[in-house]
Amino acid sequence: MKKYFLSACSWIAVIGGSAQNSLNIVPMPVSGSCQPGVSSSFLISRSTILSYNNISLKKEADYLVARLNSEYGISIPQKLEPVNFKKAQSTGNNKIVVTVLPKEFQGSQGEEFYNITGTTHSLQIIVNHPKGFFYAIQTLLQVFHSTSKKGEIALPAQLSVNDYPRFSYRGMHLDVGRHLFPVEFIKKYLDYLAFHKFNTFHWHLTEDQGWRIEIKKYPLLTRLGSCRDQTLVGRYGSNRYDSTKYCGFYTQDQVKEIVQYAADRYITVIPEIEMPGHSTAALASYPYLGCTKGPYKVMDTWGVLEDVYCAGNESTFTFLQDVLDEVMQLFPSTYIHIGGDECPKERWKSCPVCQKKIKDEHLKDEHALQSYFIQRIERYLNSKGRKIIGWDEILEGGLAPNATVMSWRGEEGGIAAARQNHDVVMTPGSHCYLDHSQSANEDSLTIGGYLPLEKVYSYEPIPAALNADQAKHILGAQGNVWTEYMSNPSKVEYMIFPRMSALSEVLWSQASLRNWKDFERRIPLLYKRYESWRASYSKAYFDLKATVIPSEDQNGILWKLESKDPKDKIIYLTGTEDSRTNEYIGPIKPELSNLECSAWILGDHYSRKGNTVKQIFHLNKATGKKITLVNEPHKNYPGNGAFTLVDGVQNENGLARSFEFLGFSGNDLDAMIDLKTLTGISKITLHVLDQHGSWIYLPSQVQVTYLKDMDLTAQLIKTAPIEIKNIDQLMEKGTKRIVIQSNQNCRYIHIVAKNFGLIPSGNPGAGNPAWLFADEIEVE
Repeated sequence: MKKYFLSACSWIAVIGGSAQNSLNIVPMPVSGSCQPGVSSSFLISRSTILSYNNISLKKEADYLVARLNSEYGISIPQKLEPVNFKKAQSTGNNKIVVTVLPKEFQGSQGEEFYNITGTTHSLQIIVNHPKGFFYAIQTLLQVFHSTSKKGEIALPAQLSVNDYPRFSYRGMHLDVGRHLFPVEFIKKYLDYLAFHKFNTFHWHLTEDQGWRIEIKKYPLLTRLGSCRDQTLVGRYGSNRYDSTKYCGFYTQDQVKEIVQYAADRYITVIPEIEMPGHSTAALASYPYLGCTKGPYKVMDTWGVLEDVYCAGNESTFTFLQDVLDEVMQLFPSTYIHIGGDECPKERWKSCPVCQKKIKDEHLKDEHALQSYFIQRIERYLNSKGRKIIGWDEILEGGLAPNATVMSWRGEEGGIAAARQNHDVVMTPGSHCYLDHSQSANEDSLTIGGYLPLEKVYSYEPIPAALNADQAKHILGAQGNVWTEYMSNPSKVEYMIFPRMSALSEVLWSQASLRNWKDFERRIPLLYKRYESWRASYSKAYFDLKATVIPSEDQNGILWKLESKDPKDKIIYLTGTEDSRTNEYIGPIKPELSNLECSAWILGDHYSRKGNTVKQIFHLNKATGKKITLVNEPHKNYPGNGAFTLVDGVQNENGLARSFEFLGFSGNDLDAMIDLKTLTGISKITLHVLDQHGSWIYLPSQVQVTYLKDMDLTAQLIKTAPIEIKNIDQLMEKGTKRIVIQSNQNCRYIHIVAKNFGLIPSGNPGAGNPAWLFADEIEVE
């Protein structure tokens, strides 16, 4: 990592009108100050001595010296100087003095506490444990700034930092099942974590799409299970593949190397070995582990698959115990992650061995069989001195006695587990899934969803629904990086930065100190740091906020543009014949259908600041009109309310951005559109999504009623329900549009799209209510 040329402290205004100096570091410490603009400060040079009072600090001292040498060209000597705590100590001149306190002098802040005090002559660091020294170094690496004199680092004057973390679990995850990353990048990833004071690396090592860890007793896991024939390169359901065989895994020696590298940075590596679902790579290697005995193949697409480990076969548990034995030899972590998520029960329902197990163990059903499976694995790991952690599906059928829950399907699973006195790591997709798009105008392929920087920073890991005793079970939170659409290190960096920096402050800094406006102030410095590391990062923070709103007379729509800085000059292009650029002075009213508009912030030297926002408007007779819904959409997919269906905006190029849809779980879409006046209608088009792997289905039928006015005794025309049986007849290829031909004259249109109902057997999510996703209703 290269050095950066940044001021370490600056003046900011605070409530009450007074001014207070603030350190420009992330995550923000418990307290910290310095004096900007003051010339007298401690200079670190080759003549500076690094002194420490306990040999336990030697490793961190070596680390600091190495960083000073590699980044600033300063090599300083070290000296072990024991301290007599019964006598007053003099730090001396031109010294960095590090003191680890004896137990009797330590406070209650824990092992990760550190205190930094700078004078004009020295720098003093006080810690409870070598961990604290390591975190103090991470802070100093942000505080150091350049001087004009080569070989010197000038500390800010009167530097003072007192710090310790809020949460004990501060995690980042990385999926290597979908895409593998070189050992050197895994190390770099760990450096990123260390810099931001994360202390846990959740390493997702096995998946349907590849087994990535060497298990010596079962060599076919890597010989066969680590390879898939091809990789999906288009959006899920597109059937676009690269036709290239994809292979790779980590040897046990490489795993040991990474685990040690992490340990040197006080990062615990938690391995994840998925079970009982997401296991087809293992089944393809050893077919006897499945209910049908195969044949199986390593999957080349994403989603949830029916083939899982056979829960009734004793050889399954023998295999998994053998695998876990080797995993435990490689990973000293207390926790072993066993997955437990997205396990369809279809194979178990038709498997005589599984049904016999249910009967023999007096289990209620297949959900109880999953609980039996998880609890049996837990007992085995507990017997080896380890604990299990799993996704919140391990709650189903009864939670294993000593399990810790990782709550990803919202916060409900975490709340339920904490109320049962189980420890919890919060990682809801709404705030912690860094594979989701970070820009509403994302220019690269992602799994979907929308998670802007502001929303990550706003996350509060302790749910308000918990009382004080229950809240103690919230260990912390974790950012998840699923790599279906991250095939290289640069894309991973682009997806995590700067959102990982925001999450670090959520987890380390005290809740009372978190302030979005102050974090915004530090964002440009974060970007400079990423650049100094030569890391990719997203500039979505600078994107224009582009929203579509109804016009005041509800006779059309307006395109509203906003920037973070009110002084920004916004330029837009409407795609009209002259194609001239215009300066934005207020909401733009699109007048033509299929009109493409672009907008950007004009930066220095006519460059563009942030990404260019583009939008195509499809105007029709319903655009901007008043619309009401009988059933509210699900809270996870609210779109922009009912207006989403008449905003003139359609999903383009098959991106299927979930935040642009209204999602109904098990409910019908029941909408009334007011066209304001009697209007001739020839066609109605309903835009929907059909993605069975995500439990999203076309409606079972669509019915339209035409009303001339709201007098129920007046004439109305009600069409017969259109049964959605033949998708090809009702949908134009790739557009997912249900077209209803019409020849009516009316003011009101009542359209009901019936939910598909329960997902049928043999499909992902079988037995659960189907989702109905609607994007737009066009009236022509």
